[in-house]
Parts: sequence; structure tokens; C-alpha cells
Amino acid sequence: MKIVSKWILASAVVSLAGLLCMTVGLPAVQGAAGHVRWDIIHLDATTTPPTISAGGVAFASARNPSSLSIKLMGSGTFVAPASGGTSGAVTGGGTWETFSGTTSTGSGTYEVVGLANWTFSNLQPPVLIDLIDDGAAANGVAVFRIHYSDGSQGVLGVGCHGPGAPDGAVEGVIASKGHVTYWDAQAPVGGVDADRTVFHVM
Repeated sequence: MKIVSKWILASAVVSLAGLLCMTVGLPAVQGAAGHVRWDIIHLDATTTPPTISAGGVAFASARNPSSLSIKLMGSGTFVAPASGGTSGAVTGGGTWETFSGTTSTGSGTYEVVGLANWTFSNLQPPVLIDLIDDGAAANGVAVFRIHYSDGSQGVLGVGCHGPGAPDGAVEGVIASKGHVTYWDAQAPVGGVDADRTVFHVM
């Protein structure tokens, strides 16, 4: 009987410790909101190591038909809630231009108006010359709600699959504008200064 009582007491102590870890320890892990900067970047591969800077360009294309494409430049910041939810604490935007084949069909600016999702992957090892921000460069995926200067609305997806990134994340951008969905991010190509992004955790 005494042995059974000791096991019950030990189980209760372990359960209580686990509950305290969940209720007290979890906020310590998740409690702080993430302050993040995002950029579509330039990559200068002629330096050793390569250099990244703000002001790059990225492309994405539709599928029906695939001749429709969009070119985007941009940067901004956001505060990602610890809960992983949405946020209106955003800044930034950039320029857009749409194409049918090689023919320009419109251009202007866009503004980021909300964060729909942010998934942090990991921090990048310091293997690049970084001229963008003092924060730690990071891999991840962000989805924003955006307003275009011609009155249309859409979403912008920014994915960074940089040094040290886990498999599966896209590098580049996807977007929607009105009813057109530019699902296919143009993949970065060696020697071409386009289709690359980065996040900085500040």
C-alpha cells in the first residue's frame, strides 16, 4: 500500500511539473513577437563571399496561360505575433509590372496592408556579405495581403531558401492580382541577379 501511495505521489508531482512547464515555460519560448524585415534582393556573386543588398527583382508566372507573368520589387517589415496569427503591424511595398509574353500590360506600386502568415525556418550561417540589415539573416515564408496602385488587391508570398535552409521552401515570390494567380515562382539561376529574397530577424 505504501509503494502504491509513493507512485501516486510521484505521478502527481511529475504531472504538476509538466503543467507548470506548459503554463509558465511556454510563454518564455513563444512569448515574444518577432520583428522581421523582408527584401527582394540583389546578389553580387563576383565578390568573395557573395554580397547581398536591397533593391532586387523577382518574377512569377501564371498557369492558365503560363505566358502571363509579374515582376516585383519590394521590401518591408512586420511584427509576427507569438501565436503565429495574422498581423496588421506591417510596413512596406514596392513596384509591380505585369506581362503577357514580353508585352507589358500594366505597372505601378503596391502596398503591404497585412500579414496573413509567417513561418520561421532557421537562421542562416554568416556566409554572405550582408549590406541590408544588422539583424540575423533568416530563412522562412511570409504571406502578405497587398493593395495595388490600380485598385486591385491580392496576396504576395515571399519565400527564402538561403544557406542552411531545410528542404521544401521556395526561393522567390508568388502573387495574386485580382483573379490572376501567379503561382509559379521563377527559380533563381546562377549568374543571374534575380529571384532571390531574404528575411532579417531584428
